[in-house]
Amino acid sequence: MSMAFAADLSTLTDALIASVAKISQDSKGPAHAQVLKRRVQGGLRTGSHSRTDQFAVAKQLEGLQEKFQILNRDDLAEALASRLKELEGNRNPWLPEILSLLLQLSNRPALLSTVKSFTERTRAPEAAAEVKETLSWSDLNADGTAFSDEDIWEQVDFAGDSSDDDFSSIASDVSVPRHRPPTATTVEEDYIVPDDIFVPEDDEDLVASLEKEQFWRSENHTLLPQGEGATRVVTEYQVARETMFMLQGLPTSIFLRLDDDVKVDRRVSKKFGSKIDAVRRFTKLSQEIPYMQTFCRGVEERLLEFDSFLSHVQCKYLSAGSTVSLIQLLVDVRQHSHELALLGEVVAKLDKDSHDQPMRCLDLLYDSICMLEAIGDDNSARHLAELFFICFKTYSSSIRFWMETGQVDASDSAFFVRTTSREAGDLRTLWHDWFVLDTGHKKEKIPQFLETSVQKVFTAGKSVAFLRYLNASPDISESPEPLRFEDVHSQDSGLSLPFPALVESAFERLVDVDHSLSACLLRTELEQQCGLWSSLDALQHVYLGKDMSAVSVIDAKLFELIDRGRSWDDRYLLTEISRTAFNSVPAIDTSRILVRPISTPSRGRSHHRTVRILEAISTDYGLPWPIANIITEEAIHSYQRISTFLMQIRRAKHAIVKQRITTPDNNDTLVHALHHNMLWVLDFIYGHLTYLVISTATQSLHKAIAEAQDVDAMISAHQSYMASLEAQCLLSKDLSHIHDAIINLLDLCIHFADLQVAHSLDGEQQENVQARKKKDEYDSDVDEDDDMNHEHTFTVSFRESTYSQQMRTAKKDFDHLTNSVTEGLKSLARADGIPSWEILADRLEWRQNWRRL
Repeated sequence: MSMAFAADLSTLTDALIASVAKISQDSKGPAHAQVLKRRVQGGLRTGSHSRTDQFAVAKQLEGLQEKFQILNRDDLAEALASRLKELEGNRNPWLPEILSLLLQLSNRPALLSTVKSFTERTRAPEAAAEVKETLSWSDLNADGTAFSDEDIWEQVDFAGDSSDDDFSSIASDVSVPRHRPPTATTVEEDYIVPDDIFVPEDDEDLVASLEKEQFWRSENHTLLPQGEGATRVVTEYQVARETMFMLQGLPTSIFLRLDDDVKVDRRVSKKFGSKIDAVRRFTKLSQEIPYMQTFCRGVEERLLEFDSFLSHVQCKYLSAGSTVSLIQLLVDVRQHSHELALLGEVVAKLDKDSHDQPMRCLDLLYDSICMLEAIGDDNSARHLAELFFICFKTYSSSIRFWMETGQVDASDSAFFVRTTSREAGDLRTLWHDWFVLDTGHKKEKIPQFLETSVQKVFTAGKSVAFLRYLNASPDISESPEPLRFEDVHSQDSGLSLPFPALVESAFERLVDVDHSLSACLLRTELEQQCGLWSSLDALQHVYLGKDMSAVSVIDAKLFELIDRGRSWDDRYLLTEISRTAFNSVPAIDTSRILVRPISTPSRGRSHHRTVRILEAISTDYGLPWPIANIITEEAIHSYQRISTFLMQIRRAKHAIVKQRITTPDNNDTLVHALHHNMLWVLDFIYGHLTYLVISTATQSLHKAIAEAQDVDAMISAHQSYMASLEAQCLLSKDLSHIHDAIINLLDLCIHFADLQVAHSLDGEQQENVQARKKKDEYDSDVDEDDDMNHEHTFTVSFRESTYSQQMRTAKKDFDHLTNSVTEGLKSLARADGIPSWEILADRLEWRQNWRRL
């Protein structure tokens, strides 16, 4: 037995080699043929390959049946189960391999397989006639149903419930739309046309009568005499029937569809039929925008009503004794198709590609209603308004979803709000960077009647998103109902406002409710839970010098370190000094204060004797993230610039106040007068900035924020506040020439103080000071009580000019700088009319009435 099997195997092997390698079976001598034969026999040797796991195959088949049931293919599941049961009675040792091969060769069985049941093939005609009618999407009205607001169109993921992961691709092949169903319906493949709908062959008289009624046949029409211009005779009855067929979109023999137009066989255009035919063609186009799908469904409903009217007319014409009149048909059709004709004009203006202009259809429908109302066609305007509000309800679903949840419906590509790449990033930029108002090119994503309310919609949604991260989301049940037709046309038509005013006012009322609800709740959270007012108060203390008792402690230590040339730019030391000074202020969280040098300044002596050295110090106060969305990083930079300018003024005053003029001298009058004038100018400028500019603007800011309706209004109020402070503190770019003059004036004050120190020292003392200066740069253990230690950084020398000459030069520079500042402020006051500049200029001019030096 084994020898016979070996012989058969050898013969089959030779045949396989001859077929594949193209080697004759008779040429067994060549070594190449012998090598191929040994390799093939080794591969076919019994036991070289393991058998298929029959349990794994059975498990896969069970999983496949389960997949069919999940995908609503019970017919496939039952057919597979019955055949597997049939195979159990006919066992074969190679059955697992065969089934495994069939499974591996299968290609999307859930989608491509069909089952022709034996029972259906033998079903009686009576049973076949009872096939249920297919339900189309147009028969379903999503508005007002119990499932209209639920996500019933979401794709269900069955991967977690499946017992066989090898067939997970089946579910992806039979996916459903994510949001809205398709408009087309499919015919059941197993549907068998009943035989009773066909005309029996033996009823020849009926067949003949039907053929006689087909007037388009050449044998059924009467030829007219030549010269009369007609080749066939049709009755008025036949023309009426063909006209109704044409209006129903059915094939006809009289009317032809050429170049998107309906014409008769003599090339006479029928405009009326063209409009309705264009509407029918439009409903067959696929639509991806949600409200356009609703619009198509509404048009289909009106076409269905029109078709019902035509069917009723046909039934009337078929009744005994009826009179057919084309004129009466024309009157009736015009009366019942007026709305379709208007919709045909709307459809004709739409581009084939509606993605570039997503709001075009809604705007055209809105304009048509306004035009009909203007010409007094209230009935047509009311009918189109009903369709408009149905479409608008679908369109506004994304708006309501945004205003109620603070989230963007990613499936609606026509929505004017979109998220950015920074979403779910830094919470301090949530209000400014997470969402963007995408109106599109020329605002094609915004309906024309909503342009005035778009910003409120955008703000309301951002407020809800803000509240969601504060764990204080508003109650959605308090939101108003969507805009309905009855809400606008509930009043007497004779007393109601025009349609545009009604729609805009009604929509604004709905937006105002959601906007005020979220904005009011967010304001409460910012004020009571997030510390809005305490943060504003903290910024007043840290940057604008509201409490001079704390600021003077920082100034004294910092200016002393600068005078001594010590480590005044140590961020740890400066931070500790600031936190200690502000520790007594309740509104300040000292752990949020951080003082750091922006860059390492030069160690030269001349750099220490200018107020510009203070520009290298930056004070940061970390705000809570909700407040940081209102007081932006740009605003903090403005606070820092104002704080530096105020500190520079205090630095110049500190240098002058520290010097006491007591030594008699010939220049005693000049020194005392210049000392007094400088001190007066510094006091007045600083007082003007703090007590007039900052104090008045801060009061206005608190009032504006208290009256703000939303976060945008708060941000706008604070931005106006900072812009006003920068302008009135002469920190704007267009005021840099006046600001530079004041900085030079402050440096002159420091130079004046250095002149007094140098003059009070005799030559020997000054030399000792210069020698000790070099030692102090490397030795930090210097006696703090030494009165001369902190004066070693001044750079004054009397070798080239005397003390008297330098004092006169200082006086000349002082007069020039004050006059420059005064004239510049007066020019600005005349140009811009800001009162604070004119007040400052008038007060500086008072110095000219003093005794001339």
